[in-house]
Amino acid sequence: MCAEKIEKRPNFFLSIWKNRCPACRKGKLFKTDNAYNLKHFTEMNEKCPVCGEDLQREIGFYFGTGYVSYALTVAFSVATFVAWYVLIGFSLDDNRIFWWIGINAVLLVLLQPPIMRISRTIWLAFFVGYNPEIKTGHYQH
Repeated sequence: MCAEKIEKRPNFFLSIWKNRCPACRKGKLFKTDNAYNLKHFTEMNEKCPVCGEDLQREIGFYFGTGYVSYALTVAFSVATFVAWYVLIGFSLDDNRIFWWIGINAVLLVLLQPPIMRISRTIWLAFFVGYNPEIKTGHYQH
C-alpha cells in the first residue's frame, strides 16, 4: 500500500490576511510584500505566480473594493469606539470624544495601505473560489 500525501487546505482567513490568491491560497497577489512601500504598494501580479489564476479580471474590476474598504473602516471605527468607551469612557463634561475621533482618523490614514490590499483580496475572493484540484506548481507564463 502506498500512502498518498493529502495536502491540508490553507486557512481562508489567513490567506486573506497574507494577501494570497483565493484559488490556490498560496500565490502572492501583490508584487511587493510591504504595504508601506508607497511607490509600489498597489502593484498586483497579472497572474498568480503559483497557479496562474488571472488576477486582472477585467477593466474596473477592483472598483468594488471601495465597498469592502468602507465596511472594514466602519468595523475598525466601531471597534476603536467600543475599546475607547470601555477603557477611557465618554463624558459630556470634557472633550474625550474629540480625542477618539482624532486618534481614530490618524489610525485609519496610517492603516489605509493594508486595508486597501485586504479589500482587494476579499473582493477577489468573492468571485474566485478555492480549488483543491488546481496545480500548485510554479506557473509558466
